Amino acid sequence: MKYLDTVLDMISRRDPAQPEFRQAVEEVFRSLEPVLEERPEYEEASILERLAEPERTIIFRVPWLDDAGRCRVNRGYRVQATSTLGPYKGGLRFHPTVNLSILKFLAFEQIFKNALTTLPLGAGKGGSDFDPKGKSDAEVMRFCQSFMTELSKHIGPNTDVPAGDIGVGAREIGFLYGQYKRLANEATGVLTGKSPGWGGSLVRPEATGYGTVYFAREMMAKAGESLEGAVCTISGSGNVAQFTARKLQELGARPVSMSDSSGTIHDPDGIDEEKLAWIMELKNRKRGRIREYADHFGVEYHDGANPWSIPCTAAFPCATQNELDGSDAQTLVESGCRLVAEGANMPCTPEAVEVLQRSGVMYAPGKAANAGGVAVSGLEMSQNAMRLNWTFAEVDSRLEEIMKKIHADAYSASEQYGDPGNYVLGANAAGFTRVADAMLDQGVV
Repeated sequence: MKYLDTVLDMISRRDPAQPEFRQAVEEVFRSLEPVLEERPEYEEASILERLAEPERTIIFRVPWLDDAGRCRVNRGYRVQATSTLGPYKGGLRFHPTVNLSILKFLAFEQIFKNALTTLPLGAGKGGSDFDPKGKSDAEVMRFCQSFMTELSKHIGPNTDVPAGDIGVGAREIGFLYGQYKRLANEATGVLTGKSPGWGGSLVRPEATGYGTVYFAREMMAKAGESLEGAVCTISGSGNVAQFTARKLQELGARPVSMSDSSGTIHDPDGIDEEKLAWIMELKNRKRGRIREYADHFGVEYHDGANPWSIPCTAAFPCATQNELDGSDAQTLVESGCRLVAEGANMPCTPEAVEVLQRSGVMYAPGKAANAGGVAVSGLEMSQNAMRLNWTFAEVDSRLEEIMKKIHADAYSASEQYGDPGNYVLGANAAGFTRVADAMLDQGVV
């Protein structure tokens, strides 16, 4: 398709040093060919070019003092992708690998993820190459205060509402919010992921993992199958992986693996409620390594390996981008895996997605499957605006309904554009058309 090729060529020439961003754009835009053929007005209004260029990209210096009194300097970012549907919304990531390409890819994916929730949310992403691991609480506080001193100029409850992401948990959100409140002299819902004691929403820590499993359950049900009794492999051992495991337990499935950057544990008997509590203590409080689980419970530990060689019914990549490649996908296919649902953002490479779809494995892309996190962030914004708090059961029920709606919309769009059950096409088409139609309504801005 000439229009699509022209846009992708322009992006390659303009952003040659941004491989993650270019990968994300090409994957989404290529899948939209049937949509673009049916709706020529999108080409006439240059919708693709406008979506591929963030409305605003902010890069800034973050100086801070370590415990020895030495000045350290990191780089901060905020990529504000689109405000078409509402305030910019997306997480902050603190990790040494953070760069402009990764944040632009995440912000771009956020456009469609946020649109799928049907909540009034724009899209953005931000963060820093700061590494909170090994830093004292005082060092993290000083960094967060310096970071927010600059970021505060560009955010607000009706402008841009950041949240947490990798490296930005309850501790960091607290320090960031405290500094914003001090600078702005007002208490507003400018960040989500806050403690429920001061404006946060219940279910927010659980939301991404729970939502991923809710979406996977809907996919299995549509195919006449069930997660009950299913052997499930999970990568990662952080927040998303932990609550993916918990919801799988509740639905009668058997999670058998978790991992971190050092390797993977395999517990054939299943990670039950007691064992999961042990992992959460290990990773959230002691900040230990997953190999300690293998030593404690006497199970297999695969040094430097991922979980995808473990036979399973369903696989949940919940660690990071591009963690599951074509070879891994082929291994999953050969072991009888029926479903892969992305808890992380873009954890499957394009080659992996091709293998899974060609082999008939149900595949849930992250922009649909892991939209639960931003969905509950949106619900937190609503609670902040109304100055009230909903119960855990009420928020969880709303999350479940949102994930059911995302699944229904994605499946319906896949049918509309001629490939029923292709959730890549369905999720991209459903999210894209909602944003694109709003852009047409609002003119060239």
